[in-house]
Amino acid sequence: QVQLVESGGGLVQAGGSLRLSCAASGRTFSTYTIGWFRQAPGKEREFVAAISWSDSRTYYADSVKGRFTISRDNNKNTVYLQMNSLKPEDTAVYYCTARPNTPVIATGPESWGYWGQGTQVTVSS
Repeated sequence: QVQLVESGGGLVQAGGSLRLSCAASGRTFSTYTIGWFRQAPGKEREFVAAISWSDSRTYYADSVKGRFTISRDNNKNTVYLQMNSLKPEDTAVYYCTARPNTPVIATGPESWGYWGQGTQVTVSS
């Protein structure tokens, strides 16, 4: 059974940084893509970033390009989301998710099958 456990959320001032972690277990993820989505109050869940486990190909939403970096540690079976230059509009619950690889990255949440419980990120102005 796939389990995704997020950690690292918290409260930070605008311009600050946070690093989220997603510990993955329950299967071999060599043919999977691990992603991060976020959901702010009253808004739909939106794609943030993703990484292909096999070749580390990365994908980013335009809103976070140049500020966020996704990476993985094979030995720890963990995916990280380094978030720099945070803005108040980055405030949301951040979710880790996983799905089998596809030729084109799926940015709709309905296309992802496994989800963590989420971790709150709050950026104060």
